[in-house]
Amino acid sequence: MTQQHSELRETVRARYAEAAVTVAAGGAANDCCGTSDVEIDAYFGAGLYTAADRDQLPIQATTASLGCGNPTAVADLREGERVLDLGSGGGIDVLLSARRVGPTGKAYGVDMTEEMLALAQENAAKAEATNVEFLKGTIESIPLPAKSIDVVISNCVINLSVDKPAVFAEMARVLVPGGRIGISDVVADDALTPAQRAERGEYVGCIAGALSFAEYRAGLEAAGFTDVEITTTHSVADDMHSAIVKAVKPAEQAAGEPTTPCCGPSCCS
Repeated sequence: MTQQHSELRETVRARYAEAAVTVAAGGAANDCCGTSDVEIDAYFGAGLYTAADRDQLPIQATTASLGCGNPTAVADLREGERVLDLGSGGGIDVLLSARRVGPTGKAYGVDMTEEMLALAQENAAKAEATNVEFLKGTIESIPLPAKSIDVVISNCVINLSVDKPAVFAEMARVLVPGGRIGISDVVADDALTPAQRAERGEYVGCIAGALSFAEYRAGLEAAGFTDVEITTTHSVADDMHSAIVKAVKPAEQAAGEPTTPCCGPSCCS
């Protein structure tokens, strides 16, 4: 990791540590890409969750939400599945996922910030959630075994990573064959250069580090994902959008299955 990347990561860590401390002290964190109170902002944070979702959870979980979407609403979670939230923060998406997958499933959260992990643990205890686990780590090196997760979700966090190819590779590693991702993130129009993205907002504010649509698709496909879908939901800056990103890790090939399409009896017999 370069010195610049190390400094960016520390800036992100400090920003979210401060947000966690503020919430724990009874205040409200600021949203990912602005300064509005998350309780009333319709475009970031708690405002992107339904009242029914918010009412299920401790107030500290919703006020600590710093995301740009609601990945649990689009991930199509099913009973008994194992879900991983990258950059889980105060735990809102982990706790909602835990309710959706039920007692036979499990929801994991990974975060690199001690203060956010402590807040998430407190929120899980208040919610009496028994099928959740929060792990300290980075999303570029997920502390879980290969092929151990059915669904990966994330809420406006991948744009903060200093090594996005590593994040995509790690998602593919921990997913079971046939597993899927349901991610909310900020994505830039393809015409915007990195310099132009930086003009629209800070890296820690979810803007400067955002990938373009083409870059996001290419990164996921390079990691082995298929059926990539990127759907915008709302604008967050000029030519920058909150988007839902979906993709699938291909199922493993069955033993004895041809590796190329059958060309007739001579090659398939």
